[in-house]
Amino acid sequence: MTVAAITQSDDVSTDPAPRKKRLALVASKGTLDQAYPPMILATTAASLGWEVGIYFTFYGLDILHQDRFKKLKVASLANPAGPIKIPNLLGAVPGATAAATKVMKNWMKSSNMPELPEFIEMAQGLDVIFFACATTMGVMGVDESDLIDGCDVAGAAAFLDFAADADVQLFV
Repeated sequence: MTVAAITQSDDVSTDPAPRKKRLALVASKGTLDQAYPPMILATTAASLGWEVGIYFTFYGLDILHQDRFKKLKVASLANPAGPIKIPNLLGAVPGATAAATKVMKNWMKSSNMPELPEFIEMAQGLDVIFFACATTMGVMGVDESDLIDGCDVAGAAAFLDFAADADVQLFV
């Protein structure tokens, strides 16, 4: 082996840094049971060193709404996978949604899962990008001042540009 070959193979400074893996999530539902999956996936990926962005659109925008995110509920009506297995007729009874929400919160607490506000804080601390859908904001009359701090307002094209370079894209 020549001296030049040894020098070239030993020189690691010319190697580019490996690209971080990237996760792009779409959160389109604004119920408590549907807020957890994107937060769990995002914080897990970010903890592994991935770059993560969540695009909150339609009712998923409620997860970022400063007056709504702490009050998300679990639907008891027409939710066959909900925490309380009851016929639809009983799901319409006053108090059924509150009961289903309480059961879900108790499950999460007993499993040592953070509450949603803690998950949001954790995700932001891990540099997860929160994209608030600009179109949905216009349709639903949500102003940027209605959102929690740290959100990027973005149209679909901006998120698709982010997602195009993602290793994993999920609609949850």
